[in-house]
Amino acid sequence: MLHLRLRALQRGVPSHIRHLHTTGIVKATPVASSSTAAVQSNNNTKKKSSSSSTTSTEPAKWTATSIRTGVIARKRGMAAIWNDQGVRIPVTVLQLENCQVTANIRTVRRDHSVYHAVQVAASDRPAKTTTVQMLGHFRKAKVPPKRIVKEFPVTPDALVPVGTTLSAIHFVPGQYVDVVANSIGKGFQGGMKRWGFHGLAASHGVSVSHRSSGSAGNCQDPGRIWPGKKMAGRMGNKRVTVQNLSVVRVDSALDLVFVQGNIPGIDDAHVLIRDAKKKMNALSAHNQAKGLFEKVLPKGVDDLPFPAGTAELAKSLPPVIEAPAYRRSPFTPLE
Repeated sequence: MLHLRLRALQRGVPSHIRHLHTTGIVKATPVASSSTAAVQSNNNTKKKSSSSSTTSTEPAKWTATSIRTGVIARKRGMAAIWNDQGVRIPVTVLQLENCQVTANIRTVRRDHSVYHAVQVAASDRPAKTTTVQMLGHFRKAKVPPKRIVKEFPVTPDALVPVGTTLSAIHFVPGQYVDVVANSIGKGFQGGMKRWGFHGLAASHGVSVSHRSSGSAGNCQDPGRIWPGKKMAGRMGNKRVTVQNLSVVRVDSALDLVFVQGNIPGIDDAHVLIRDAKKKMNALSAHNQAKGLFEKVLPKGVDDLPFPAGTAELAKSLPPVIEAPAYRRSPFTPLE
């Protein structure tokens, strides 16, 4: 009956006014009395106070089951630094180039589990060399066009707001990281260089076959070469992950991360840096479950920036932070 009366009243009324009135009537709520209104206002104030108290709590903290996002950096080359004991440490210098968050990804899998990831982009590029589709994507995230875009799987509590600028302070000196990069391409190489084969004899009994791989298969049975046989072929230019590299120094002024050891790839190539899966994520969760709380993080690391180390956080910390040496000095004589 109410709809019939409304239609009767709407006759002769312009369409735009009719639309406004119908939406206002349909979405209208009944007016409460003074006593009920007072009760509702008190309830609303209580809800607001409770919500404000919950929102005013401390920010989220890193836990042993948290998986943080990684960053994109450029490999600048290798160098050597000396720690406070005078020990020389070979390091690889990695630099972040305006690394920013462009999206938070949430995908429901077929088994109804949820996949969470943080999409990160780095290295600004001119707009005229960027496709129209990616320009729209970067415009939506309110970041300048980037050269490389990657995503890092995270836990739901480690999502980072879109547009956040990540800093080198994301990693703490003393922790371990995994570095992913493309190895240097070597072209088509033989078995000795590609797989470390011994080769044939270098003196008597071999004629122009010193670096040959030798026999590759059997006779009638199986009559073929097994898949995966190590033979000559194209070497290098593959995605390689170097695990459990120690972070020695962090320079937030220049966005430099110094990791101990070498990593694959040429200089100025893009690399991915993330918390070590074995010595950080898996080991932390294992020690937490066993109750070894003093071994949840590596020695000397009290906490990790969570959900990420941002440029704002770097302003409140010293520009250069270096991991101290925890081992005995090699120059101290043994007693």
